Amino acid sequence: MDDIHAPTVASGPTSGGPPPRDLSKLGMVDLMQEKERIEEELSALSSVLTSHGVRMSTSLTTFDGFPRDDIDVAQIRTTRTRIIRLRNDHKDVMSHLEKGIHNHFANLQRAQAVAPSGGNAGDTPGLQASVSGNAASDAGAAGMPFAKVNSVVPGSPADQAGLRAGDTVRSFASANWLNHERLSKVAQVVQQSEGRTVVVKVSRKEPNSTSNIELSLELVPRRDWGGRGLLGCHLVPL
Repeated sequence: MDDIHAPTVASGPTSGGPPPRDLSKLGMVDLMQEKERIEEELSALSSVLTSHGVRMSTSLTTFDGFPRDDIDVAQIRTTRTRIIRLRNDHKDVMSHLEKGIHNHFANLQRAQAVAPSGGNAGDTPGLQASVSGNAASDAGAAGMPFAKVNSVVPGSPADQAGLRAGDTVRSFASANWLNHERLSKVAQVVQQSEGRTVVVKVSRKEPNSTSNIELSLELVPRRDWGGRGLLGCHLVPL
């Protein structure tokens, strides 16, 4: 009898994975890269489970307690273990990112507090730091852009809400740059919000200017607008 616990799919994950990194020693850019790496691996591992027709909670035994013989039980178990570890790693990375953001803006506020008064913004470093601190604080409150509106269909819910091609998305309801998971969180929000108002915060470049304007738009995902999808726009991750 064949050993049903022996892995049979060469593309499956191993239980080891890369060695753990000391997140406390990573800067914000490295933390963001680590976040993206984890999310990409989670997406790949999710595809492995999907290829077997199972989820994290799907039973791997028959009704009488024997291992199922229609799936690769060993690979699925290994994949699930890796997913659990990566989810914990993702939480740790997000925690360090949040701390880094708070520390960054705290430093900006301290720099603003000690900035000398008077003088022109062009010749006073302290005042420049103050202005930059205010702008960065505003950006932090809204969230860093994580997606760009690539196209908008005329007459669609996105068009009626005021979205335009070229807008960068800072938040889409509860989805933001820290948790959007390569826009899968946005798709989840859209599916769960059909017929209900969703607040979308975007940054838009003003014509003939280098500055941006910040907008808070109300979008109602719906199917009956005459086109494909619930939004009528195409988002791409940044």
